[in-house]
Amino acid sequence: AVAEVQLRDDQYTLDHMRAFGMYNYLHLDSWYQDNVYYVDQFGRVMNLSVTLDTALQKPREVFRLPTDLNACDNRLCASIHFSSSTWVTLSDGTGRLYLIKSGKRGSSASEKWEIVFNEDLGSPFIVAHSVSFVKSDAHSLAVLMLRVEKDELDTKGSGFHVTLEWVTVAERKEGDHRYEIIKRRVLKGKSVPHYAAIEPSGDGLMIVSHKPFTFMKSESEKLEENDDMKVSNEKKDPLYYWQQTEDDVTVTVHLPQDVTKDDIKIHFSPDNICVTLKDQTPLMEGNLYSSVDHESCTWIIREDKSLEISLIKKNEGCRWPELIIGDTRGEFIMDPSQCSEIAESLMHLTSEVMNPNPEKENPPCNAQELEECDAFLEDGASLCRFDGDTLKVTHIINLGSNQYLFSVVVNPKEMPCFCLRHDVDALLWQPHSDQPENMWEHIATFNALGYVQASKQDKKFMACAPDYSYAALCECLRRVFIYRQLTPLATVLYNRKEGRQVGQVAKQLVATLETNDPILGFQATNERLFVLTTKTLFLIKVNSGN
Repeated sequence: AVAEVQLRDDQYTLDHMRAFGMYNYLHLDSWYQDNVYYVDQFGRVMNLSVTLDTALQKPREVFRLPTDLNACDNRLCASIHFSSSTWVTLSDGTGRLYLIKSGKRGSSASEKWEIVFNEDLGSPFIVAHSVSFVKSDAHSLAVLMLRVEKDELDTKGSGFHVTLEWVTVAERKEGDHRYEIIKRRVLKGKSVPHYAAIEPSGDGLMIVSHKPFTFMKSESEKLEENDDMKVSNEKKDPLYYWQQTEDDVTVTVHLPQDVTKDDIKIHFSPDNICVTLKDQTPLMEGNLYSSVDHESCTWIIREDKSLEISLIKKNEGCRWPELIIGDTRGEFIMDPSQCSEIAESLMHLTSEVMNPNPEKENPPCNAQELEECDAFLEDGASLCRFDGDTLKVTHIINLGSNQYLFSVVVNPKEMPCFCLRHDVDALLWQPHSDQPENMWEHIATFNALGYVQASKQDKKFMACAPDYSYAALCECLRRVFIYRQLTPLATVLYNRKEGRQVGQVAKQLVATLETNDPILGFQATNERLFVLTTKTLFLIKVNSGN
C-alpha cells in the first residue's frame, strides 16, 4: 500500500492540512511521458510507465529508502521531485535529503538510482521543488524544502509559521564527484504557499501565497545591520535647508564659527552649483534640478552666521522636488501658504461623496450577485519573485480575486505553470524568468472552469493535460470530473431559444472509481489520468494517442 502518513493531533492547523493532509502522493515524471511514481509502506519507490494500454506492466521498484521510516515519530510523508531527466530529489520525511542520479528513467534498462548526496537537514520537510543546472563550471542542484514549524512568539495566531528553505548543493571542485551544500537560505511566512518554484538557472524564486514571505537573516547579517543602524542613527542635522517660490529658490547653510566672507567661494552656472569653504572639498556641488539665471544668483552672510544663497529660476512656476539631483543632505521647508495651494490643486482628484458618479451602464461585478460557491476564503494572494543574490523581492503582483487553482508542468525545462481564476474562466500562465518584460505569459484558457470548479465542494486535486486538451479535478472519494476543450461538431446544432447555430461543444465527463478508499494522488498527461488510492492505481484514458 501507499506510504500515507496521517496528520497527528498536534498538526491541527489549516496549513498542516494544506501542506501534508492534501499532499499528492502520486508523482508525475514530466521528462518522460506517462511515467508515474509513488512510495509504498516498505519505503520502496515504485514506478509505472505506460507504453501500451494493452500491455500494462505492474509497478516496479526503482529505489528503496535506506532508513526505517516507522522509527521516526514526527515524520512526514516521503516526497519526490524530478530535477532533470537524470536527477531526482527525494526526502524520506524524517528530515533527510537525498540527491539521486537515476540515469534515463522510464525503462529498466537504463534506469539505475544511485545516491550521490545524503544528509540530515534538521526537522522533517517535504520537497516543494528542485532544479538542476550548471553554474561556474560546477553541476548544482537547488532544492526548496517546506516545513510548518511551531512559533513560540505567535500568541495571537495559529502558533505556527511556514518556512521554505532554499538549499543549493554543488559538485566539489576536487573532481571526486562528491557533492556538498554551498548555500542555505530560509524564507518565513504565515501561510503554506500555493506555488513555490526555483527558476531553471537557480538565480531566483517565485512564490504565490496568501501571506507574504521574507528571508530570515543569519546572525552575522543581523550584526552588520545593527552596525548600519548605529551609523544611520548618528546622522547629523541636515547640511542645508531650502525653500522655493514660483520664481526663486533660497538655500540656507549653517557656517562654522571661524569662517569669514573671504573663505567662501561659490560658483554658479546655468545647471550647476559649487560651494567651497577655505579651499577644502566642496560643501555642496552638483547638477541643479532645473536651470537657473546664473548671472542673477546672489549670496550673503546673515547676522546668525548662516550663508543664504538665492537662485533665480529660469522656468518660472516650475516646482522643484529636489535642489541638487541625488543629494539627500538637505531638507526642504514648505511654508503654510504653499501647503494649502498644493492641497487646493489636488482637490479635483478627491470627493466628499463615495463614488460620486460611477458609469451607470456597466456597473462593476456586484458581490450580492455572486453565488455562494463563488465566495472563497482568501481575499487575495500575491505573486512574488525573489532574487537569489540580494534576497529581495524584484516583482510583486497582487492577484486580488484571481483565485489560484492548480499548477502544471507544460515544459519540464521551464518553471511550472500556474492556473488562476479570471471571472468565470481559468487562465494558465507560464513564467519566463529570463524575460523580464514578459515574465508571465498567458498560454491557455479553460472556459468556465473557474465557475464550474467553485461548485465542487469536495474537490481535492486539480490538473490539466500539458497540451491543454482537457482539465480535470477529483473529489476526496470516487468521483473524477473531466472538462474537454471546445471541439467542432460533425453536425450543426441549433440553440432553439436564441435561434443561433452552435458549431462547437466542450464536453464534460464524470468517472466513478470502483473503490471506497480515499484518493491520495492525481496526475494528468496528454492521453490519460492517473488516480491513486491506498491500494489501487487507476488509469483513465482521456485522449487516444496520435
